[in-house]
Amino acid sequence: MKLTDILREGQVIADLKARGKRSAMEELCQVLQEEHPSLDLKNLMEVLVERERLGSTGIGDGIAIPHGKLPELDNLLLSFGRSLDGVDFDSLDGKPAHLFFLVVAPENSAGTHLKALARISRLLKSNVVRRELMEAKDTQDIFAIIEAQDEEF
Repeated sequence: MKLTDILREGQVIADLKARGKRSAMEELCQVLQEEHPSLDLKNLMEVLVERERLGSTGIGDGIAIPHGKLPELDNLLLSFGRSLDGVDFDSLDGKPAHLFFLVVAPENSAGTHLKALARISRLLKSNVVRRELMEAKDTQDIFAIIEAQDEEF
């Protein structure tokens, strides 16, 4: 599974306006709803907030991967956002998050969900990739970087 099999350029935000955790997740959800109008934003936000109560999905190194599952989904959904200023996401290292992948999976898809999380983690493990994503000039550049890295794995 490649991330670009799921992620579309229209689901990439080059400059998140959010300053807080909740508003960052809302922004990432809104681009998903634009592509998937039947997506229930209120329900999705409840799922994401509940997951955050279990422990922050801010994994450190400027990365956050908020994720959750919805019973009404048939396929995995993905969005990406970059915050140049950073968002306090209660990250494990105490630093702001700059790079976000939002992953929403069907309720009965543990394998697919975990594969997507693992692939995102591998992608963002690289200091070079994180730096390229932060230096990218726009949405198209960000998507091209993710697409090129997708070919590497």
